Amino acid sequence: MSAVLAPTRPRRAPRYVVFSAWAVPVMVLGQFAFLAMIPVALVLYGALRDTRVQTLRWPAGLLTAVYATPLATWLLRPDGAQSLSKDIHPVSVGLIVAASAVVLLKIWTNRR
Repeated sequence: MSAVLAPTRPRRAPRYVVFSAWAVPVMVLGQFAFLAMIPVALVLYGALRDTRVQTLRWPAGLLTAVYATPLATWLLRPDGAQSLSKDIHPVSVGLIVAASAVVLLKIWTNRR
């Protein structure tokens, strides 16, 4: 007796992961760098907990590490600016946007 295979659905990333991956560069470029902590955490949480997006683990880890570096520098430095957006280096902003683009590219290639 042969088993009937159900049609497979494409493994799509949850919406909160996709929206969060888009929100990170928008928030960092829009001078809300400290609040971008929330979508970065959601991307990392989704990559670690959801089996549909296991391939996002390395890109999400990269995004988290790139974001956490200027955040930790700003928090630990005694003479830092009043906000993370004013204290973050433009190279760090570029790295965060690039890491978020890597996450979005990985989401897009998983759909195909």
